[in-house]
Amino acid sequence: MTTKKELVENETCPAQGLLKLLSGKWKLEIFRLAFDAPVRFSSLLRQIEGSNKQSLSVALRELEEVELLEKIVITAKPLHIEYHMTPKGKSMVPVLKQLENLL
Repeated sequence: MTTKKELVENETCPAQGLLKLLSGKWKLEIFRLAFDAPVRFSSLLRQIEGSNKQSLSVALRELEEVELLEKIVITAKPLHIEYHMTPKGKSMVPVLKQLENLL
């Protein structure tokens, strides 16, 4: 079974692999919200209209799997989880900006 990470890494065109990865439900919105600052799951749930816990969890897990987001468990009370954009994730922004300029 091919993982999403292997799919992206084996693409001949990096932009094509990125588009395949980010084409899932809520992923572009998650990517946009997490770029500037760490974001909590509950905040994502509130900010992404129409999202639900299950589909949001799947999208976050897939973005973690390909190392675009990092999940950090904050043990301070109350316990919470934050998602940080990784350097690899931030490196994808120029590609997305170029695609946006084409529209």
